[in-house]
Amino acid sequence: MRLEGIHHITAITADAPRNVDFYARVLGLRLVKKTVNFDAPDVYHLYYGDEAGSPGSILTFFEFPGAAPGRAGAGMLHSIVWRVGTDAALDFWAGRLEGEGVAVTREANRLRFADPEGLGLELAHVDSGDHPLVAAAADVPAEHALQGFDGARAYTTAPERSAALLGETLQFEHEGDGDWICAGEERGARWSYDPPPPERGVQGAGTVHHIAWAAPDADHEAWRKAVAAAGAHVTPVIDRQYFFSIYFREPSGVLFEIATLGPGFATDEEPAHLGEALRLPPQHEHLRAQLERTLTPLHNPRATEVSS
Repeated sequence: MRLEGIHHITAITADAPRNVDFYARVLGLRLVKKTVNFDAPDVYHLYYGDEAGSPGSILTFFEFPGAAPGRAGAGMLHSIVWRVGTDAALDFWAGRLEGEGVAVTREANRLRFADPEGLGLELAHVDSGDHPLVAAAADVPAEHALQGFDGARAYTTAPERSAALLGETLQFEHEGDGDWICAGEERGARWSYDPPPPERGVQGAGTVHHIAWAAPDADHEAWRKAVAAAGAHVTPVIDRQYFFSIYFREPSGVLFEIATLGPGFATDEEPAHLGEALRLPPQHEHLRAQLERTLTPLHNPRATEVSS
């Protein structure tokens, strides 16, 4: 029983329109789902990814309008890494980002920068062997497009505390120091720990809320039992409409989720029109008229007009 790398990563934004502009227009990801926070339906939950909304490509954001800026610290994820196919792609992105006023740092096969709210991002030319998960954007050549997640990095003061859960329970492979590989039959991803800054972390805009690892649907309950047997406080299985989830904190403090590969994002709209209309879970459908009046209109670069 193996996890299939990263399923999705969820972060926080204080400004949904700016968030869509950066991730869908500048980075060329597809807005694959526009819905609401299931636990706070008066705010957006936005999902970006490849053309099909494939696990391994999905970055999501809870919007809390006006939220104060956050700061990553111990027990928090601080950097998200995407793959690109060539060094030429890194050249393309360096030029594109600088043209948008985004400061970039180039180091060998990597390009580091931050989103408008300070979330750490990185592009890496990595030959993983995994199928590239690519979105089609009019002004991003296909050969330069982001190809799905390569991994993520978190802060901890004592990475050894997490070793047993990662290695023995979750079946990550240890690469030395604070570096791990989570890989299944189809996909893999890197997970790494770094020493934290002296300042205490603060959850807020521009920080990551949790990271989700992908599991075949049939294995989900077995993963829940394994995590519980390892002593973690794990939630019951929760229906997130597009996947089923369990949540727990790993010993370094990062909130982990294990999410099923199915049923996927085409369960409530046609694949050709993912992300164009506001989709609501059944329990919140009665709020549609109110939400369509109060949620901030968003411009989706893939749609023909502004919608809410």
